[in-house]
Amino acid sequence: MDLLKVYLAGSLDSDWQSKIIARFGNDFIFYNPKDHGLNNSLEYTTWDLLYLKKSDIVFAFMEENNPSGFGLTLEIGYAKALGLTIILVDEKTLNDNTFKDKFKIVRDSANVVYDSFEDGLQFLSSFLRTNKIK
Repeated sequence: MDLLKVYLAGSLDSDWQSKIIARFGNDFIFYNPKDHGLNNSLEYTTWDLLYLKKSDIVFAFMEENNPSGFGLTLEIGYAKALGLTIILVDEKTLNDNTFKDKFKIVRDSANVVYDSFEDGLQFLSSFLRTNKIK
């Protein structure tokens, strides 16, 4: 059985990615931009887009304290164009109506949208059950 590949899109300022990887262990192959160590925008954008192409699922996390979400927006738009499954957890729009209005196009591009990180993880786990059926 081939493992599904999950791209982790979102802020690099916190440690949310390690929580997902620790929870699911070796159940998925994770592409984590936080680990590439690149600082040049052309280099890390090239890396991000290459590994998005290789992915089956994008787990995108718009944290409440994410200052802009520009990178996440690019990643979701590209994933949508590639026809990937997009799971978006959006904490930021709960308390910021101005952001909510501007981010609606991104929310509408995702396959599913959750307000809580845990709900997004629960949905991601459903792909483990499905993948084991094959």
